[in-house]
Amino acid sequence: MQEFLDYKVLDNTILDYILFLIALVACWTVIRIAAKIFMRHFGVRADPPAYHQIVRDIGRYLCPAAYFAAFYMCTKLLKLSPALEKIVAGLAIAIIVVMGAVFISSVAVFAFNRYWESKRKDEEDLLAARFISGLIKIVVWGIAILLFLDNVGVKVTSLVAGLGISGIAVAFAAQTVLTDVFCFFTILFDRPFEIGDFIEAGDKSGTVEHIGVKTTRLRALSGEQLIFSNKDLTSSRIQNYKTMEQRRVLFTLGVTYDTPPEKLKEIPDIMKNIVEGIADTKFSRCHFVTFGEYGLNFETAYIIMSSDYDKYMDIHQQVNLSIKEIFDQNGIEFAVPAQLLKIPGTARPPVNKKLPS
Repeated sequence: MQEFLDYKVLDNTILDYILFLIALVACWTVIRIAAKIFMRHFGVRADPPAYHQIVRDIGRYLCPAAYFAAFYMCTKLLKLSPALEKIVAGLAIAIIVVMGAVFISSVAVFAFNRYWESKRKDEEDLLAARFISGLIKIVVWGIAILLFLDNVGVKVTSLVAGLGISGIAVAFAAQTVLTDVFCFFTILFDRPFEIGDFIEAGDKSGTVEHIGVKTTRLRALSGEQLIFSNKDLTSSRIQNYKTMEQRRVLFTLGVTYDTPPEKLKEIPDIMKNIVEGIADTKFSRCHFVTFGEYGLNFETAYIIMSSDYDKYMDIHQQVNLSIKEIFDQNGIEFAVPAQLLKIPGTARPPVNKKLPS
């Protein structure tokens, strides 16, 4: 019996192989029991739509990686040739790194999606979520590849240095595109506007229809689509009308210079009565502000208790019609530009006063 146990096969005795198998079976048994206890304990308590996926991924990826890690450690009990030992080590490391990368990327993307769903409710944000999820996977797999190469003897430092120089060259070549991408993240996290907002950027305005990685698209009031690069939007002054709860209206009108002072004193009260007689409005002020080139200018301000543009136009139209009607009833004339003809030997007529026939 002792001779049988001492018999060598490939530089290892039968006893060495028996110890290897005993150690391997023992390790696999411990891993299997621990996995079952974990899955039974945490799988029942986990919220099915939230954390059940993490528990499932542990059984799907970490357990096989643990089995291969145990196999690799048990091979240390045997005397392997350098070539075979290198193959076994490389295969074990590759499987462990791949399984670990899949698990980590899956958990990271799952955690990010849970956070994103709790903060963002718009369906249009799904594009941004998918884009960031892809970046997370790229980062995790990049680190995993570097770890694998470092463990199999590749000089990672030189490789990273070469990739860094290449990355700088690519960054310079794609500087415009990368600028738009970074501006996309600025829009994404700072949220100066969202899908459906009516914004004004420079001399252009429209409703935001799509926020892309490189461009943002607006639908103008006249119907055409406006396409802006993200850099242009983030570098310009943006007016967002979505959060506006009320609209302040300020306008100026002029009356003729020959309007009697008694009528001039009545104009602020007339404007106040007109505005207060319309629903969803709040009168602010009306003042005689300047002596204009063609007449006496009154500045009026009032507030519309709504941000709707169509409602603003309806109310302001009603105000203008009421002003015209009441001014006509009170004999108050509006100041309009007039051409004066200077005839030699005649006196200059007053501004805006009709010439005698």
